[in-house]
This record gives sequence, C-alpha cells and structure tokens, in this order.
Amino acid sequence: MARAIAVLLEKGRANIMSEMNLQFPAWAECLFRPARYKVIRGGRGSGKSHSAARALILLAAERKLRILCTREFQNSISESCHELLTSQIRKMGLAHKFTIQQQSIVSTAGSEFIFIGVGSNPEKIMSAEGIDIVWCEQAERMSERSWEILVPTVREPGSEIWATLNPDEENDPTYRRFVTNTPPDCISLEINWRENPWFPPELERERAYLYGVDPESAECVWGGQPRTNQSAQILRGKYVIESFATPNPAMDRSIAGPFYGADWGYANDPTVLVRCWIRGEEFGKTQGTLLVEYEAYAVGCEISDTPALFDRIPGAREHLILADCSLPSVISHVHNAGFRIEGAEKWAGSVEDGVKYLRSFEKIVIHSRCVHTQEEARLWSFRQDRRTGVVMPDLANGYDHCWDSVRYALAKRIPAKSGLAIWQRLDRPMPPVAITSRAR
Repeated sequence: MARAIAVLLEKGRANIMSEMNLQFPAWAECLFRPARYKVIRGGRGSGKSHSAARALILLAAERKLRILCTREFQNSISESCHELLTSQIRKMGLAHKFTIQQQSIVSTAGSEFIFIGVGSNPEKIMSAEGIDIVWCEQAERMSERSWEILVPTVREPGSEIWATLNPDEENDPTYRRFVTNTPPDCISLEINWRENPWFPPELERERAYLYGVDPESAECVWGGQPRTNQSAQILRGKYVIESFATPNPAMDRSIAGPFYGADWGYANDPTVLVRCWIRGEEFGKTQGTLLVEYEAYAVGCEISDTPALFDRIPGAREHLILADCSLPSVISHVHNAGFRIEGAEKWAGSVEDGVKYLRSFEKIVIHSRCVHTQEEARLWSFRQDRRTGVVMPDLANGYDHCWDSVRYALAKRIPAKSGLAIWQRLDRPMPPVAITSRAR
C-alpha cells in the first residue's frame, strides 16, 4: 500500500488523496503504471474489481478520460459495474467530484464512464470513439469474437485495456489470450484472497468449508485456478485439505507410520521429501485413510543442499526414507549426511500399481501446509487424446513429484499386480509360459 501511495504522490495526486479514503492493497500499484494491457485474475474475495474501480475513479477525478466499462453481455445498466463504481465513489469521499447519471458517470475533470456490452451491442462498440481505457469486468466470459472487436477499437495514443476475471477453464478465450499467450506490454497478475488485507471473516468461513469438502472446486472459486478435465484427474474425489495433529501410534493402534519418501529433481524439477501416515488400514485391504502431513520442496536444489532441505521435516533423520533409486550417488550423499535412506523398489508396472494403491484409500487427507502436494493432487492426471479429449489409461507428464514421493514412501506396502512384477520382486526369473496353438 505504501508503494502505491508513493506512486500517486509522484504523479501529483496529493490533493485528491487528502480528500478521499484511499484503500488499495499493495499489488494495486500496477494499476497506476502505464501498460497496454492490465490483466488481474484470481479467485473470489481477492478485491480485484473493487481495486480496479477505485483506481479508475481516482484517474477520472484527476484528468479528462473516456472510460468504457464493458462485459460480454449487458442488456441493462443494472448488469454493468455502474453500481459498483457509484458505491466506491461515495466510500472514497469523492461524490462532489462526480455526477451519477442513469446511463453514465461524469467527473468534474471532464471524464466520462460509459457502459456497453460487447456481445450485446458489437456495432456500438465498433463505432465508439476516443476510448482511453476499457475495463472488461467478468472477462472470463468474453468470447474470442468480442476480443477481436474490442482490441482494435481501443486505439487512442496511450490507451489501455483492463481485464478482471475469475478464471473458469484454461481453454477460455480470455485465459488463452492473456495468460497462456501473454502479449507484449501486459501486466498480468494472479491475485487471491491472501492478497486482500480486508478479507472478511464471513468469506474465510466459506473458503475453509469448501476446501474441506471439495478442494477441486475451492481451487477454482477461491484459488483462482482454471478448471481442468476432472475425469482425467487421478485423485478426483479422493482427497481433502485439512489441518490435523500429528498421529500417535502409541495412542491409536489403527495408525501406521510415519512413512518418508523422496523424489529427486532434474533440471527444473523439484526435489521433494514427504511424511505420511495410514489410519485404519485393514490387513489385505486398503480401506483406510492416507494422511500427508509434511512436505519439503525445492526447485534447483543442489546435492549439497539436500540434507538441509530434508531437515525441514521432523524425524527425517530417525526414520527410514525410501527414495527414487535412479540416482544412487544422491542416495549415498544423503546417507553419508546422517540419514537412513535407501532406494525404493521398482518393478515393471510399479507406477501403475502405485496409482491403484493410492486410489484404493477411502480418503486422502493433505495437511493445509502442504501446498505443492495440494496443487499436484488437483493437476496430476491421466493423458488425454489431443484431438478428442478422450482420457487414456497412461499418465500425463508433470505434477507428480510429491505423489511420486508418496509412492516411494509406501513402496513396501504396494502390492504388485502383474505376474512379472511379482517374480521381479522375488528376484526370480519369470517362469516359462506354455504356448498353445492359439498363441500368436
């Protein structure tokens, strides 16, 4: 907030600031810097729209601007952001600087806010002249055709296009245009409830509840993450995010663990260590609950820094760590640093067997502090056919480092399903297969 105020002071807005109730979060400084595009995306309760409205009001009070407020569909003024701007003008103490009209808002500096829906009235948009700033509210609903109409219409020197959105799907036109393929001269920010210093307790209760019962939906509604194809999600419907106390096997005989598993980073991949537990597992079945309690996660972690990373998790030196066996030199280094560590066993189909094992739990509880494990639980998925979108039986690349660590941690408990895997685990050659006349 202090930096945003400093920017305003540098631009000679001290007189206006002294007359108003200035409340901006720190990130809103970018709204006062020149850029062709300003794209602010995120979940509910982040204050994106209120901050954009306040910034536009302040700019309009200072100098003459023609500001187009638009969205995909606007059949009446009640469907626009007219009411939001009006309420913010009054809260900021600037009502004496604006005239609130039924279809527009005009400032004493000569600025005008106009309200037109692009999809509702494309001809009127194309004929609009002298637009200095366009604000696209609920921009996630804008069609590609609307952007094709709007962008070349805003052509004044130094003109800007602002977009505030709660992302819905990655394939939405707005998300592809400004996030997936960010254009030049674009300020693009992800802003969520954590960046709102005035996030109310009423919304915090709603946020915590949704994360507890439906974390996939919560990541979209509150976390500002676009929806993915849920049918491809490996852990769909299996996990929740909760804070929980460290289990005590001495007090609860249904507890097994702790289990530690590590995955090594390559290039831009992270090095990860996790600690997890199992509650209520029945012998020969896996109907209990998997608890992921801790994660240590670092991208670009040097081998020499790995012991310090692992020390972030309590008990990592006292308990056995099962790690990705593909880097014996790293395992040796960590062992020499005082950890009990060995390579996790792998066999043909071990990844698939591990996925089936994880999905066999009745529930997976991810502690709220394990933010990377949460993100991967949402994004870890089966591969989809690029042309048809059909979900394939094999795994897609990426978002699997924390869950590989969990698989390694539980490797000694994962049953091998295929005959070849069973014989490999017994360190015996596969018995010969009888070939009949029908075999090919």
